[in-house]
Amino acid sequence: MVTAAQPESRLQPALFKLIQADGQPQFGIFSQPVTELGLADFVYRTPMDKLASRVARWAHYKQFQFVSISHPDWILAAAIADIRYLCSGFAYFYQRSTASLTEFKLMQPLGRRSQMSVSPVAGVAAITGGDNTISIEPCGYHWRLALQSKQLSANLWLSPGSLAEPLALCLPTGYNGWTYTQKHNGLQVSGDIQFKQQPVAVTGALGGYDFSAGYMRRETSWRWGSLSGYNGADPIGFNLAAGVNETGGTENCCWLKGKRYLLPPLRFIFNRQQPDASWQVFSQCGAVQLQFIPAAKRQERLNLGVLASNFRQYCGSWHGTITLSDGQQISCNGQQGLAEDHFARW
Repeated sequence: MVTAAQPESRLQPALFKLIQADGQPQFGIFSQPVTELGLADFVYRTPMDKLASRVARWAHYKQFQFVSISHPDWILAAAIADIRYLCSGFAYFYQRSTASLTEFKLMQPLGRRSQMSVSPVAGVAAITGGDNTISIEPCGYHWRLALQSKQLSANLWLSPGSLAEPLALCLPTGYNGWTYTQKHNGLQVSGDIQFKQQPVAVTGALGGYDFSAGYMRRETSWRWGSLSGYNGADPIGFNLAAGVNETGGTENCCWLKGKRYLLPPLRFIFNRQQPDASWQVFSQCGAVQLQFIPAAKRQERLNLGVLASNFRQYCGSWHGTITLSDGQQISCNGQQGLAEDHFARW
């Protein structure tokens, strides 16, 4: 496999530490990524205002990273999640022509043979098991994805081009927690993919990433939608969510030609008992009017009592419109994207 060269860029985020001098995170939607989380300086207290134990500080922190590459004919996706007791990862390749999804997954207890990035702009998240490896590496505004398995391998760079406007926000979570989320869709893609020993051209593909970390709710759930594609000749992307990061703001966001636009709160209407039925995603104000039609899914159910996960991620097509704050309109007419329904106890 040919090694993909890192894209050239002079764009580098300025130093920005999340945990402030008072031991608490800065909350809000930021104009740039956080460069240092500063976890050691976080003053973590119990709901009864007592200082949390060292074990609680360690066990309650979660981090996950996700990268997806979308093409009119296929989708490649990979994720690594560290919930302290367990580190897990998965990667898959979806082919639209056959509605088939080929995947591999990894699970390592207590972080064995795995690691996570030290910040949203540096370090490496990686997990290995047998002959399979997933590696996700943030490098400032660029992200690298490397995969190795029997059927699927990749070495890819995601780049924002000349305009770098990721979504970066930190909001309170529950009574005493917080969640930092950084996402960016509609990114340029370079590098190579091999699927079943055959090269896959990345021309026409766009990518996106998700970095999320913090002291999250013990039980949580979310609905999520994502797209990286084209509106005519213009690159577009969006991130849509309900159930998380909704305390004083949302992570709903859209990109048009690299420029970031914030979106209003959203409702997701679908039927869990009818997995092939379409989803409706819309805002009360009417700015977002979308439909998602599933075509294939990755599903995993895990119930270990203390830990549980009911995860469904769908590949499919998006239809409808998004009206931006400046009056421009994005049309979705079948671009390939993702939707997710997830319950977690961690």
